[in-house]
Amino acid sequence: MSELEVRELKYFIAVAEELNFSRAAQRLGMAQPPLSKAIAQMESRVGVRLLERTTRQVRLTTAGQVLLDQARIAVDAVHAAARRARRAGQPAPKLVVAVKPEGDAGLLREVLAAYRGTGSHLPPPEVVVAGSGEPIAMLRDGRADVALLRSPFDGQGLDSQTLVVEPRLAVLPAGHPLAGRRRLRLADLEGEPIPRWKGAAPSNTAYYTGCDGAEAGDGHIGSAQADTPEGPLVDSVEQLLEVVALGQAVAFLSLSTTKRHQRPDIAHRPVTGLSPSAVMVAWPETSRSAAVAAFVQAAHDVAAHHPDHMTALAY
Repeated sequence: MSELEVRELKYFIAVAEELNFSRAAQRLGMAQPPLSKAIAQMESRVGVRLLERTTRQVRLTTAGQVLLDQARIAVDAVHAAARRARRAGQPAPKLVVAVKPEGDAGLLREVLAAYRGTGSHLPPPEVVVAGSGEPIAMLRDGRADVALLRSPFDGQGLDSQTLVVEPRLAVLPAGHPLAGRRRLRLADLEGEPIPRWKGAAPSNTAYYTGCDGAEAGDGHIGSAQADTPEGPLVDSVEQLLEVVALGQAVAFLSLSTTKRHQRPDIAHRPVTGLSPSAVMVAWPETSRSAAVAAFVQAAHDVAAHHPDHMTALAY
């Protein structure tokens, strides 16, 4: 079997995502007949059928789904390699660090200081504060070299190391009947609407809503998630806090985040059985950068001397 070219992989991705040759051809800016021919040639060279075609529909075979997953990774890797090469060739290259607001548990400034202290031979760090989900995308497409992230996230193609694990607390309106208790159980919050984060994957939604199996232990994550009333869609901590203060929902946030956002109209309470929040440093698994290695080591050293957040449940 001869090797597939990046161009062919892009063709296949378009068809596999659109499941329609006409729309895929429009998306690629080409005519449909040469696209159909290219896909047929791919199937011949790979030696398996990738798509099932009828007069009414196109669908992926099992082999086609595998190729789609791997093709996305391969194409992203090619684009990322070119972008990283361009950045490395600049007169003054930098180590790009991606973070999202509230995503560092207060570690970032100390880590940057520790990294800078490792030697002037390393490129200076440049921090990019990105939106939800963006740090992962930046690592994959070459815009960032390393990132500080909160779990859960899709770690495919990445290496990572846990830095800090801290409890999450329930965030309630100050006048909520449960706000008078010192500690809650997940079962106490059953039936309460919980905000949904825009664009969150199902596994992330299970985590944000407390339905990731931490307490029940029965593995029925999907069922619990389906029974949780949907609160408003949010895309920032500030927006989440506002809908909670208005009595539209309750939520779960990490201890360090709640400490940064003290408000008289909101109460924070520990929750027994709620899964914790982990802050991690992540980087592309193919990275051989000395600067990335130095940053990861700096993050590890700073975290080793960081207060153990898991003992803070007496808060």
